[in-house]
Amino acid sequence: MSERLDPRDRAGRQPVELVEQTEPAGRAERAGPFEPNEPAGPFDQGEPDELDEMDEMDEPFERDEMAELLKLVERIEPVERAGVTRPGATTRTRVKEVTPGAVRDRRDDLATEEPLEIRIQAGESRRTVAITMRTPGHDFELAAGFLYGEGMVTPGGIDRIGYCTDEDVTPEARYNIVTVRLHGELPELPGLDRHFMTSSACGICGTASLDALHDRCSPLPLQAGLRVAPETLYGLPRRLRESQGVFGKTGGLHAAGLFTPDGELVTLREDVGRHNAVDKLVGWALMGEGLPLGGHILMVSGRSSYEIMQKALTAGLPIVCSVSAPSSLAVDLAREFGMTLVGFLREERFNIYAGAHRIEA
Repeated sequence: MSERLDPRDRAGRQPVELVEQTEPAGRAERAGPFEPNEPAGPFDQGEPDELDEMDEMDEPFERDEMAELLKLVERIEPVERAGVTRPGATTRTRVKEVTPGAVRDRRDDLATEEPLEIRIQAGESRRTVAITMRTPGHDFELAAGFLYGEGMVTPGGIDRIGYCTDEDVTPEARYNIVTVRLHGELPELPGLDRHFMTSSACGICGTASLDALHDRCSPLPLQAGLRVAPETLYGLPRRLRESQGVFGKTGGLHAAGLFTPDGELVTLREDVGRHNAVDKLVGWALMGEGLPLGGHILMVSGRSSYEIMQKALTAGLPIVCSVSAPSSLAVDLAREFGMTLVGFLREERFNIYAGAHRIEA
């Protein structure tokens, strides 16, 4: 994987603080998924003390050394300390497996789905702006990416992100609430007049139409020098699948991968929701001062929906590929804003629905 957008490579800058002043009682060890071959930047939500120690080291870890260190603090399974269980990326269950002539009990691993409440705060003012069903892991990136995609924050607008520390919230629930502290005042947006409720399947329902999207987004530049060979696109689904660590265990997660025009995987995020995976990826770039993402390719599992195209547009991503079909509104958005949309990317075939000038075909 490329390290060009790794936040640690930006002259030691850490634009967003990721630690609340007080930690939740009974704080458990980190239980998020381990991303193979990818060093964890300061925006992965490990333990605050662990993050501070890694950021203050004089000499950076080599990739293999970092991976070995993270294996000590990351867990796929939920962990329990002081009676508080923090949800992990997978959940164990028992199933009856039926095959011709046999039925047997066995253990199975499911992709965890838990609610995440996203709050924004400026000074003493605080609002809940979304409750989304997600797979635990990279929660801070998810919150930041969601807020950025909805136009509620701008690059440099986030002061601090942390889990809930309210005493009136049970310890079990604190890992399902993220507070994003902003510089300045709370934004005055119509979307804040009601609580968003999102599912892991459809994203935000009833958000901005194409007309409203024009108010904050402009069509992407033509980028005459950006052209991708079909052979490069052919390999993206395989590279995406091979890098999905949690999917290999559960078979139940979507992924969003960021690629270079040469097909090199920069980073990848997984979630039960396609749109959540994209939010995590955009949040990673936002918090590492890596936006906009022009000159990159977004590859998603499943289909390309309007929500995914909207999030890609706000991040400046010119090319979006998926293994399945796009929706009609996704195609409309791509054509109206100058994006390249590729669907049914499987083996050695694909359809171009918009922006064919960026594909060497």
